[in-house]
Amino acid sequence: MVGIITYGVYIPRYRIKVEEIARVWGANAAEISGGLGVFEKSVPDMDEDAATIAVEAARNALLRRKVDPEEIGAVYVGSESHPYAVKPTACTVGEAIGATPNMTAADYEFACKAGTAAIQTCMGLVKSKMIKYGVAIGSDVSQGAPGDALEYTAAAGGAAYVIGNDDPIATINHTASFTTDTPDFWRREGQDYPRHGGRFTGEPGYFKHVKGASTLLLSQLKKTPKDYTYAVFHQPNAKFPQKVAKDLGFTAEQIKPGLVVPRLGNTYSGASPVGLAATLDIAKPGDTIFVCSFGSGAGSDAFDITVTDAIKDKINRNAAPSVEKLLQNPIYLDYAKYAKHKGKLVMQK
Repeated sequence: MVGIITYGVYIPRYRIKVEEIARVWGANAAEISGGLGVFEKSVPDMDEDAATIAVEAARNALLRRKVDPEEIGAVYVGSESHPYAVKPTACTVGEAIGATPNMTAADYEFACKAGTAAIQTCMGLVKSKMIKYGVAIGSDVSQGAPGDALEYTAAAGGAAYVIGNDDPIATINHTASFTTDTPDFWRREGQDYPRHGGRFTGEPGYFKHVKGASTLLLSQLKKTPKDYTYAVFHQPNAKFPQKVAKDLGFTAEQIKPGLVVPRLGNTYSGASPVGLAATLDIAKPGDTIFVCSFGSGAGSDAFDITVTDAIKDKINRNAAPSVEKLLQNPIYLDYAKYAKHKGKLVMQK
């Protein structure tokens, strides 16, 4: 039984409201917030990046459950904002959490689904008995050009999952993926900000792939949405996951616990992993969770997960902050301080 041994999340405390961004660019804040379903987003501190967020998420996971770092055989970090173009984030994370050098480590990139791709890799390594534990992380300090539509949602945060088969708190029973060459979103080497295909990011980007992976997994397992207690979909905004859930036959109640984007924004590689973490924060033994990520370019990974009795006595969920706790007590920034935090304003020397 390969599954989740423990998990952890990190979300910066700083926020900026959508209405503040709209004020600067002369946009209609109510129209933007209403259309996206996003009202504020997280902002990294000036010394935070995808690596520091990944480290904090991994440390929070290990606070919840004692795992011998020397038994961690793999660390994979998925992000589209790695601090270095050539220098792996995963090595930094591994050393920061005390993992043995006798491990495999790599950085993953697949837009917003790099974190779930890392989970799949760890599943395979654990199941083949090549490693005992693998750490899979989705972490981002998302980019959005000033004034671009992405700026209203591009946020910061991440989640870490320790994958193994030693009394998992949730078993990952099956996974399925759907992938095509769909250039709906991209950033070339050396460019500061990504570009996107506007309305094409919805269709044939997001909806085709999320539905493709979801229907594939459901058909392989001969299940329906009614077989799940909860569901989590990639959340670039609040509109897309609600629509795709409805189209597939999931209810608003099923996706409610994991739909954190209205107060968090889009954490890219961290989006569906953070949504899953928010669901695990309130899950009970026997609950079933459907998860489907999406990464532009484009592809989706779907998962069938069952919460086990181990969530009651093998993990201390209170030992690290829940997603809800991390979303509380924000420090709001105006646009000038936000731009400084994001490196959009640089002092001339």
